[in-house]
Amino acid sequence: MVEDGGEEEAEGESESGEMPAAAVPPLQRCNGFLPGKEAEDGERPAPASDGERAAAEAEAMLVAGGGRLETRLSRRRLVVLAVFSCYSLVNAFQWIQYSILSNVFASFYGVSFTQIDWLSVVYMVAYVPLILPATWLLDTRGLRLTALLGAGLNGLGAWLKCASLAPDRYPLTLAAQTVCAVAQVFILGLPSRIASVWFGPTEVSTACAVAVLGNQLGTAIGFLLPPVLVPNTPDDVNLMAHNISIMFYGTAIVSTLLFFLTGVVFEEKPKYPPSHSQAVLQTMAPEYYSYKQSIINLFRNIPFVLLLISYGIMTGAFYSVSTLLNQMIVTHYKGEEVNAGRIGLTLVVAGMVGSIICGLWLDYTKTYKQTTLIVYILSFIGMLVFTFTLDLGYLIVVFVTGGVLGFFMTGYLPLGFEFAVEITYPESEGTSSGLLNASAQIFGIVFTLVQGKLTTDYGPLAGNLFLCAWIFVGIILTALIKSDLRRHNMNSGIMNLDVKAVSGDS
Repeated sequence: MVEDGGEEEAEGESESGEMPAAAVPPLQRCNGFLPGKEAEDGERPAPASDGERAAAEAEAMLVAGGGRLETRLSRRRLVVLAVFSCYSLVNAFQWIQYSILSNVFASFYGVSFTQIDWLSVVYMVAYVPLILPATWLLDTRGLRLTALLGAGLNGLGAWLKCASLAPDRYPLTLAAQTVCAVAQVFILGLPSRIASVWFGPTEVSTACAVAVLGNQLGTAIGFLLPPVLVPNTPDDVNLMAHNISIMFYGTAIVSTLLFFLTGVVFEEKPKYPPSHSQAVLQTMAPEYYSYKQSIINLFRNIPFVLLLISYGIMTGAFYSVSTLLNQMIVTHYKGEEVNAGRIGLTLVVAGMVGSIICGLWLDYTKTYKQTTLIVYILSFIGMLVFTFTLDLGYLIVVFVTGGVLGFFMTGYLPLGFEFAVEITYPESEGTSSGLLNASAQIFGIVFTLVQGKLTTDYGPLAGNLFLCAWIFVGIILTALIKSDLRRHNMNSGIMNLDVKAVSGDS
């Protein structure tokens, strides 16, 4: 692969890098083997799905046409990744900014802690019914429009929050947070799509990890910055409103700037495909694609279904811990709201480091299942340690155990995305990622409500043990996943095809 720009196109190739149509003889047949699968004892395999058959035929056309399409890496890919990561950061910041100041906002709006928790839970509730329309839009209208919707709604929600700066306007701030929650639907499913469409096979997992890292960094800043900007001043409501306005207006200005940058930077795809697997997908005839059939294929894929549940458990547990962290900390450490935010920051920053390390490791080794299982087990151990050391009375211990928990639990997020793309290729990355996120939101809602109730009635220990039990179930499900790295096999040229090129007259 070479960077695009400056190189002359190969003779006989079109501007897009595709072989001329006349040079590609029609196919006689393609046996529909899956990537990396071979027939045993001469038996013919079961028919592949439409998407798998289409990918096989596209691969066959490339072979019959004399080789692979030209692939190049675009310099724009880094800017696209940076802008996406930034507006994903702002969206995550808006998710957590209420929860980490739950006591402050409950006092300001005169509502209960449960009502403040709903300002976080609404992110999860909105995602579930909207994910299928959002992934349909991504697959049919493309990456650029989806990115603009995510960035635009993010900015709109931020400006609506600026209008909610009065103690009697809780319904308006809930409506504004709902708009931000809808924006999230058009954001969370994009990391694996951006990585696959814009990045080469030796950097795709790292790119996905960086895209996810933007969201994690937003959560980290959401833990750190709000307690500093909005100290608890229950005796001076006007001062409290002024401090909240600084946070809200600053967020609105930044999100608006990022919306305009998205419009300038984002393109549907680079001029040349960055990998062979993308080249194959781009040569597939449009009539092969059916959004409905893609969903059916995914739910018929048993390894993906197991990953869907296990990913939902792990990520839902992370959402629950993040939402209830303030309540857990102040239960055992009175008046430590600022340190609760710092512990949350430690948890997420450690997770960001874990994400990057896991992404680099996957690009180097391609050991998707092994890495996912090990990280899952270590997350379970980290959750146990965090649970039984929370009430020791030493905040430094909570900082350390929270960091260990975050390193593995948050580091798991890009692993799930990339593993899903591998075992579901050639299905849409946006659809598989969207379903994973929907599962995470469902589990997140249930875990947050149940753990919140247990924490209120019986203390943080009961709530955390509830999560530990579910994470253990996730370990078992992850161990049952059959690792079939279809995208990696395609990029490696491991495609078992029975192809016979014939002349056009035949």
